[in-house]
Amino acid sequence: MAVPVKTPFTGDADADALLTDNPFALMLGMLLDQQVPMEWAFRAPALLAERLGGPLEPRAIAQMDPVDLEALFRAKPALHRYPGSMAKRAHALSLALAEHYGGDAANVWRDARSGDELLERLRALPGFGNDKARIFVGLVGKRLGVRPPGWEQAAADWPSIADVDSYERVTEIREQKRAMKAAKKAAAT
Repeated sequence: MAVPVKTPFTGDADADALLTDNPFALMLGMLLDQQVPMEWAFRAPALLAERLGGPLEPRAIAQMDPVDLEALFRAKPALHRYPGSMAKRAHALSLALAEHYGGDAANVWRDARSGDELLERLRALPGFGNDKARIFVGLVGKRLGVRPPGWEQAAADWPSIADVDSYERVTEIREQKRAMKAAKKAAAT
């Protein structure tokens, strides 16, 4: 019997395995998850690793010339709808992880004493605002079992990628997000 994939976000077994096995890939997918379909954002780390020709590591990306990284983001197929700005964000995230977390994305959550501390660490990272940080707390809690005390209160309380336990749920979560945005917009008018 096959072991269930913890991060079945892309529909591509290799890309999903990378997300489960490489904390930086998961964090990078979360960073890129805006203004593109979730599958595209979370498949991008596997494409980037392939283009790098080696392991996907924050230190390696932090040491790259940003122009070279942007070229990898722009190569066909582009890693994001906005490859230039997202390459800059990926570089900034990599620098922060190299400088503050020893080049290991898992160190962001490894010794967090509480959900609030984990949330604050994530919010301090480039490209992670409050909502994205809350979603990521839920993602590592629900998908990877990273559950410091109070993680559930710090996690997003709306449907997100953290709730995707099978690839089929990606579409369902997307539709729930659209409905929530439409309801929010209607309430504002």
